[in-house]
Amino acid sequence: MFSLFLVTPLKLMLLGLIAILGITIVRYSWVAFSGESERGRFLRALLMTITAVVVVIISNHLLLFWAAWVSVSLCLHRLILFYPQRPRAQLAAHKKFLLARLSELLLAGAFIALYSQFHTATISEIVYRASESAGSVQLTIAALLLSMVALIKCAQLPVHGWLIQVVEAPTPVSALLHAGIVNLGGILLLFFSPVLAASPAACWFLVILAGVSTTITGLVSTTRISIKVKLAWSTSSQMGLMLVEIGLGLYEMALLHLFAHSFYKSFSFLNSGNTVNHYLAAKLAGGVKPRVRHWVLALTFALILIGIAQWQFAMMTSLAATVLIWFALSALVLPSVSRWDAGSLPRIAISLAFAAGLLTLYTTAKHHLSTLVGMDAPLNIYADSFVALLFFSLFALSIALQYWPHISWVKRLFIWLNAGAYLDEWATRLTLKLWPSESLIKLQNAQWQQVKTEAK
Repeated sequence: MFSLFLVTPLKLMLLGLIAILGITIVRYSWVAFSGESERGRFLRALLMTITAVVVVIISNHLLLFWAAWVSVSLCLHRLILFYPQRPRAQLAAHKKFLLARLSELLLAGAFIALYSQFHTATISEIVYRASESAGSVQLTIAALLLSMVALIKCAQLPVHGWLIQVVEAPTPVSALLHAGIVNLGGILLLFFSPVLAASPAACWFLVILAGVSTTITGLVSTTRISIKVKLAWSTSSQMGLMLVEIGLGLYEMALLHLFAHSFYKSFSFLNSGNTVNHYLAAKLAGGVKPRVRHWVLALTFALILIGIAQWQFAMMTSLAATVLIWFALSALVLPSVSRWDAGSLPRIAISLAFAAGLLTLYTTAKHHLSTLVGMDAPLNIYADSFVALLFFSLFALSIALQYWPHISWVKRLFIWLNAGAYLDEWATRLTLKLWPSESLIKLQNAQWQQVKTEAK
């Protein structure tokens, strides 16, 4: 039966997430802009953006979905330029506007390909029949275009610069963007996951580009000092990781990642004003910097926990996911093994119990989320191994940057990472060629000069 809107259990869960984030951000904005004469204009744009996101979620027609997708971008543009006199906000809006138009054209192309293949604009019917047309040219084109749209929406390299510079916008905008809107790329692929799964070429395309982007942006974030900029780079890395999970067919893990990242980033941005106090408190506490042997011990403990969990629940079906969870648990256990004193054993026991609890929670959540997104797709062992290798590289390079910064190649790597791999400068130049602005050209020249000075 034809219907413009469709609410499934997955969409209902996403609507709940949007409601929680929306209420929190609107309430924060109401207080934060209490002395702002343009508070009403800001809140209207904020509510319009949230409404457009809701329409994207519940749409069951290709044309309505596309129109709502465009509306989200246009409403967000108004929020980014709430303070139009800020040059960096103008630059972010410039880049975002052009990239949004490109992604909308690509999305339109994907939808045209899907319509030509299935002769229907009803999304639920397309998704239901996707497996029947596996390997067809139209479906492959649609899957590749959808992957490109997701990569742009999730601010993956080299089209990431706007997400970094949008921190010039008010804090509620950053919270909404990083906790919600950038997730739309992942949500798009989750909604059309049968289309993506029917095209191995698109899955490989997504895994390679998002995987490399995740590795580089994750390393770049370790070189940043500004809290909001660090969070922005982290968002790009986390979104890339979510896309990698989708490309590998780990839909349950991607959905769990989406929810966890949304809540974490909204809290981080809205609470960013207290970060300095937390940093000073940590300094006064006199924490001990972990040594390499502490990392080895933490990795060993985490590996034992994963081995027990796998023996009991057989929860790990992906090498890349196993490596990722291994490193995450190691980082969790690390503080407890970094300092040896009278309270070391109880502290280690508590951290291991907490890590075991998180593993149990992950297993439970993965089981229940399978009812929303279906079971994971068949895993490509080569893609899985490639991603696992990227995770190992990310971990090894992070350790090198932290413990051996005096080595010449590590110094060169740090300079390259500190400059954001120089990718955004070229993107900025291209943006200003396509859409010139005298004030932004001056800003771009100043930034380019600063990058060259730092490189020297």
